[in-house]
Amino acid sequence: MALLIDQIGELVTNDPAWARSGLSADGEKLGIVSDAALIIEGDRVAWVGPSSAAPDADERLDAAGAAVIPGFVESHSHLVFAGERAEEFAARMAGRPYAAGGIRTTIAKTRAASDLELTNNVTRLLGEYRRQGTTTVECKSGYGQDASTELRSVRIAHQHTDSATLLAAHVPPPEYAGRADDYVRMVLDEMIPACAPHASWIDVFCERGAFDGDQTKAVLAAGREAGLGVRVHANQLTAGPGIQIGVELDAASVDHCCHLADADIDALASSNTVATLLPAADFSTRNAYPDARRLIDAGITVALGADCNPGTSYTTSLPFVIALAVQALRMTPAEALWAATAGGAAALRRNDIGRLTPGSRADLVILDAPSHLHLAYRPGVPLVRSVWRAGVPT
Repeated sequence: MALLIDQIGELVTNDPAWARSGLSADGEKLGIVSDAALIIEGDRVAWVGPSSAAPDADERLDAAGAAVIPGFVESHSHLVFAGERAEEFAARMAGRPYAAGGIRTTIAKTRAASDLELTNNVTRLLGEYRRQGTTTVECKSGYGQDASTELRSVRIAHQHTDSATLLAAHVPPPEYAGRADDYVRMVLDEMIPACAPHASWIDVFCERGAFDGDQTKAVLAAGREAGLGVRVHANQLTAGPGIQIGVELDAASVDHCCHLADADIDALASSNTVATLLPAADFSTRNAYPDARRLIDAGITVALGADCNPGTSYTTSLPFVIALAVQALRMTPAEALWAATAGGAAALRRNDIGRLTPGSRADLVILDAPSHLHLAYRPGVPLVRSVWRAGVPT
């Protein structure tokens, strides 16, 4: 069964082969086709081009001049948790600075929650993501911080999301206060062997108050030895070794990147590692925003994520993140959309999502707008008309 969606006012393919003259370099990356159409067969895109050249199909959907974009790709989320931290947010807004230790507030509630309670929270948040145009979600553990709860968490993430990440080394839990090395030993000896079969990635929060460079490298190396890809929370609150370690270990992504030295830029520019920026976390914590222009101008691949978590970024809205990136990170609307789609796919080392080209998974969003520009031009407005994932309307 083939479905033709035609009369698309603006189709964003993320295929530079469709670049048209007169666009800026960042606009060319979007591969925009005007007065466009596409055909879906099964779960794949089968054809893309101008409406006037569209072949016949079994069914037809008239987009009525709306813009169509690839589904957003969320490459950084923390959805397996219980409880919330609204009072902590209010305290920050009243002037209390953010510190990594706030994570411990969630640990006790997550440990006490049942699998059903944790699963219900994950599916609730995934529903929020989907309604706002996100069709792929990576999800981390990290609020259990004991062997049994980390295993439960990564299993739930694996069952309900596209890509599960073991973040056992989030912060040392309360019972290991002042004994981070002992906790790391437990992660290496117990958590990674038990959890690796249910995960695709290993991650560490490399930061003052969490884990130092040696501890970070030990956990990431052990995860890689167990067959997991590498990701790193790096340089969020202070400058540190996280980015350098990530590049050294061929991390798919280093995330946050708010405090960058010249050596960090040089390392990323000479690597295949993506810099994933999470400006909603900086918005919520009043932290310094990352210098996206410095990264992009150095030729580094940049992704954008929402970083949904109960403490520092309780949002599932990639449209909000795009608007924030344009306003606060000085990204262009085209750069921000690319980073939230193809950039997220690159951060997950996937080439079948984040684009609308023949053979890609048929993940797309029809906007209540004539152009992708409205995602930043009309912040806070619900512009998602409909969402398709793997060829199926959701």
